[in-house]
Amino acid sequence: MHTPPLRRRIRVRSALAAVGVASAIALLAGCSAEPAPASGGGALAGEIVWADYGGPTNKSRQVAYFDSFTGETGVDVVSASFEDAIGFGMLEGGEGDYDLIQVSTDTLLRYQDDILTLPDDVARGDNLPEEVQDHAIGGFTIGIAQAWLTDTFADGGPHDWVDFFDTDAYPGKRAWPGSPGSYDASFEIALLADGVDPEDLYPIDFERATAKLDSIRDDLVFYSSYPEVQTLLSSGSASIAVSVTGQFTALENSGLDLTVQWDQAFLSPNFFVIPKTARNRDNALALADWLADPERQAVFTERTLYGPANTATFEFLDADTVSALPNAPEHTEALYFDEQWRADHLDELSARYAEWLAG
Repeated sequence: MHTPPLRRRIRVRSALAAVGVASAIALLAGCSAEPAPASGGGALAGEIVWADYGGPTNKSRQVAYFDSFTGETGVDVVSASFEDAIGFGMLEGGEGDYDLIQVSTDTLLRYQDDILTLPDDVARGDNLPEEVQDHAIGGFTIGIAQAWLTDTFADGGPHDWVDFFDTDAYPGKRAWPGSPGSYDASFEIALLADGVDPEDLYPIDFERATAKLDSIRDDLVFYSSYPEVQTLLSSGSASIAVSVTGQFTALENSGLDLTVQWDQAFLSPNFFVIPKTARNRDNALALADWLADPERQAVFTERTLYGPANTATFEFLDADTVSALPNAPEHTEALYFDEQWRADHLDELSARYAEWLAG
C-alpha cells in the first residue's frame, strides 16, 4: 500500500481545478441531500450508534449532519464516547454496540479485514489517501500541533519541537496526552526534539524517545480527554498544549486569541468505518452518503477547521477558512506519519506509551 511521504508540500485543490466544471457538477449530483437506503429499497428506521471522542467536534457533527439526517430519515444518531474495549473488540471481529467508529489511517490499515468495504454506490472521499477510500466514511484531516494563548509569550512562542522541550526559554507546564490509547504523535515529537531528522523517524527508536520524554516529565500536565485541553489552556494551568487542532479551534471560537505552531505539526487523515459486525449497517451506509455532501462538509469544516474529505467542499469555503485548515497550502513544514509502519506496530506503540505513562 502506498504511504504518503513523511514531508511533502500540502496542496489544496479546488473542485473545479481538480476535476473540471462538469465533473464537479456530477460529484455534487452524486452527493444528493436525500440518502437512499443502502440495500433492499425499504425505508430507514431505528438508530445508528456513532463512536467518537466527543467535545466540540462531536457538537459540530450534530449541527452539520446529524440533526438534518434524523429530521429527514427518522433514524436516531446516538453519539457514544469511544471505549477501547468495545471499539477495538469490534475492529477485531467481535460483537459490540458501535455502527460507526472513528479511526486514523494506521488503524484502518491494521484492521481492514474486519471493516466493511463500501458498496460501489456509496460516495467516497476523493481527498483522502487512495488506500483508505473504499472503507472510509465522513473523513477529515486533523492536525496534531502545539498551541498557546498568544499573550503567554509576548516575544513569540516555540518555533518547533526543540523549543517545546526548552522550558527555560519557554517556561510553564505543557498539556500532554495522558491516555495510553491517545499517544498521538508523542514518540515522533520527542525524537524530533532530540534532533532526529523527519525522514529518519521510522522505525521509531522507543528508548531514545522515552528518554527525551523523561527529560520534561515534571513539566507535563496529563489530560485524559481532548476537551480537557481547553480547560488547561484557558485556566493557565498549562502554558502550551499538544493536541488535535480542533480543540484550539474551539477556544478561538469562544473568543480567545491562540497561536498554533504548524511547523512540524503532524497531519493525519481520520474518518469513520463500519465494523463488519455492526447491527445497523444500512443506516450507517445511508449516513455515509449524507456525510459526503459537500455543503454539509463545508459547515463542519468552518466550525472545526479540519480539512474536508471531498474536493468539492472547497467550492463552499472562503479563502480565509481554507488558509486556516491543517492541509492549507502555506503549511509547508507540516509532516505526515508513516501510516503503514504505525499500522504494523500499533500494539507496540500503545504498550510502550502505557509503560512510559506508568513511569
